[in-house]
Amino acid sequence: MLRLLALCILGLIARAAHAGAGFADLQPGPHSVGFRVVQQYDYSRAYRETTDLVTGKPYAGERARPVQTLVWYPAQKGGSPLRYADYVRTEATDEIFGRPEAELTAYLDGRRQWAMARIGAKAAQAMLEQRMWAVSNAAPAAGKFPVVIYAAGGGGAAHEAADFCEYLASQGYVVLASRSLGTRTYPMNFDPEGLDTQSRDIRFLLSFAHTLPQADAAHAAVAGWSWGGLANALAAAQDNRIGAIISFDGTQYREQTKAIARTRLTVPWLYVQRRPASVRELAADGMETTAILLNEARYADLYHVVMNPLEHIDFSTAALRVASPAHFTDYSRAEVKAAYRWSCRYALEFLNFTLKGNATGQQFLDRTPAQNGVPAHTALAYHLPAQAGPVPTQASFAAALAQQGFGKALDIYRRLQQQEPTFALSEGALNTWGYQLMREAHDLPAALAIFRLGTEVYPTDANLFDSLAEADENNHDTAAAIQHYRRSLELNPGNTNAQQHLKALGAAGQ
Repeated sequence: MLRLLALCILGLIARAAHAGAGFADLQPGPHSVGFRVVQQYDYSRAYRETTDLVTGKPYAGERARPVQTLVWYPAQKGGSPLRYADYVRTEATDEIFGRPEAELTAYLDGRRQWAMARIGAKAAQAMLEQRMWAVSNAAPAAGKFPVVIYAAGGGGAAHEAADFCEYLASQGYVVLASRSLGTRTYPMNFDPEGLDTQSRDIRFLLSFAHTLPQADAAHAAVAGWSWGGLANALAAAQDNRIGAIISFDGTQYREQTKAIARTRLTVPWLYVQRRPASVRELAADGMETTAILLNEARYADLYHVVMNPLEHIDFSTAALRVASPAHFTDYSRAEVKAAYRWSCRYALEFLNFTLKGNATGQQFLDRTPAQNGVPAHTALAYHLPAQAGPVPTQASFAAALAQQGFGKALDIYRRLQQQEPTFALSEGALNTWGYQLMREAHDLPAALAIFRLGTEVYPTDANLFDSLAEADENNHDTAAAIQHYRRSLELNPGNTNAQQHLKALGAAGQ
């Protein structure tokens, strides 16, 4: 009887531990957490060469890009939580699926030895045996939940922020992550192609989220650290299905951010930064301080948080777990963990506000760190609202015309160019737009306005004058049609279309 009672007590203690605080004292939300691994390929991209890059022999296996996907989700209660070692084991199949158990065990042993060399045998074993919140393949909770795609740091493991991903899942989010694989090699290639590769991985995961019954993919955000915190900004600039960005100390070097169109960064953005570096340190690292992405993202609603105790590596709990005592100099381990916990809290409130429309999330962001209970000297927070007015893109230009009237096309176009000198719509884009308005939208006045805009912006383009003349004909304005066909012929004497129309209008040779 006493033995049975002891077992019951131990069981209650174990369950309490599983539901309790996580790494860095993160507190679980109202949901239990499920976890599963999906091994899939992106068949739209090749990863392997026809020749094995190591052996030089022909490669006979699958050449499509492997995207092993880790999924955390709100789950029904029950089941035995994972150990941290279970996350580490997933690294073994990031590139090669279906490895035998012996290879998985050998890989984990290698990682154990690596950890022991850094933090000692006892601490390494305790780290790997730590019980997490997630239960493998747990039954999903009922309902639909917003989606967060997590992008690992350059070359990093999909589970590098497992604690953060579990935290979000416990708060009612479906979270997906994959390893930061290089374009054609296991290590990431830190160049424009590598950045685009990780951005495409993010968008692949977002598309996959649409297949998950539990995922509300219409409300999606991207989060990431370092290189991943830059790749997610690129993904958001490329894919307007992404409604918010979280960057944990994302890369800001000018050369590496060139690919990101600043005018397409228009969604709310939370940027959580490590302790500030001096101008001397930035210069030594090659940082061009006068033109960094954060300063140029004028059309994003930017929330900028600085966590003074954190260094760059501290945003990865995979790295923070194996940090040696020598790593903690100006701030103690406890202070660094507390700052990491507050970083997660800021991310959660930001997501609650942007994806769920939660007013308390906005109120949290609007308060000072001290008002939110952040310890003194830990954090600084700034809000830089998006620049007012239309964004200099064709989509925003079209929206402004729909609201203010197509008759104001030239005035609005010039205003956008003053705001952003690089803004321009090509001759072809304006011509196509005009025909779409005339033939598909059946809005002749709007089509006339766009063709007139085209001839104002490109006064020597014969084709635009020809198109404007055609719209004039449809508008039964013969005099204007003749005038514009003649101008088109002046610019291009070989324009047989203008010649034929002038003849039909009785104006040939006049």
